[in-house]
Amino acid sequence: MITVVGSINLDIVATGPKLPRPGETVTGAKLARHPGGKGANQALAARRLGADVRLVGAVGADEMAEEALKLLQAGGVDLSSVQHVNGETTGVALIAVSLDGENQIVVCPGANAVLRPADIEFVEIEHMMGVLEVSADTLLAAARKATGFVSLNLAPAMEVPEELLAEADLISVNETEAAFYGGALHQLEACIAISLGSEGATLWRKGKEIARATPPKVTVVDTVGAGDTFTAALTVGLIEGQSPQEALAFAVAAGAVACTRPGAQPSLPKRLDLDPYL
Repeated sequence: MITVVGSINLDIVATGPKLPRPGETVTGAKLARHPGGKGANQALAARRLGADVRLVGAVGADEMAEEALKLLQAGGVDLSSVQHVNGETTGVALIAVSLDGENQIVVCPGANAVLRPADIEFVEIEHMMGVLEVSADTLLAAARKATGFVSLNLAPAMEVPEELLAEADLISVNETEAAFYGGALHQLEACIAISLGSEGATLWRKGKEIARATPPKVTVVDTVGAGDTFTAALTVGLIEGQSPQEALAFAVAAGAVACTRPGAQPSLPKRLDLDPYL
C-alpha cells in the first residue's frame, strides 16, 4: 500500500492561443474544470498503474470538494483519510494552457494548508509519497512513520528541512527545481530523479548518473499532470523491484502518454496504455 500525503485541488483551466506575458490579456480561450492537486494526481496515477493507494489530504466543506474527489473515488483510491474542513475552501489551481501544451499555474491552497502532523497520527504507512503542496512538518511526520519506501516530489521548489530530505529513498524534481536546490541534492543518500521535459529524465545516486531515458514520440496536447505521472510511475516501478533503468523508462513513457490528453487527472494513463511505448 502506498500512502500519498499531499494536495487536493480543483483545476480551472483556460486553453488559449498563447500564454500571456505580464500585464497582457489573452482572449479566445476555452474553459474546463478538472480534479487536480499534485497529491491527488500522484495518488490516482499510482492507482491506475496498479498500486493500492491511500490519500491523506484535506478539502473544504464546500461544493467544489465532491468535484475534486470524483475521479479519485471512481478510480479506487482509499479516501478514508481525507478531511472535509469547515471554514476552508477546497484548493484551486488556476491554469493557463497554450495551444502547444505549455502552461502557467497559480495555486490557491485552501484546505491543503491546514493539513497537520496530527492528521496522520493514526494512519498506518508502509510506502509513502509526498509533495510540497502541504506542510513539510506533516510530510516529515508521515515519512518517519513509513516502514517501506519514501518518495518525495520537491515541488513547488522551496526551502525544505534537512530532516525531511534525510528520510527519502527517492527525490524527484524537474529542471527548474533541480537548479533551485543545486548540488545539495547530490549529497543526500536518496536517489535523485530529474525530469527534463521532452528530453526525458535522468536518475542519480551520490552525484553519479545511474540511468537515463528518453520519451516516446507523442502528440502533445497538455503537459499538466505529466510530472506527477512521472513521479508516481517511477515510485511504483522501484517499489515493484524494477531496476533503475527499467523504472525510469517506465516513468518517462507514462509521463509522455499523460501529455496526449487534456487535464491533469483525466489524462493519467492506465498500465495497459503504456504497453505500446515500452
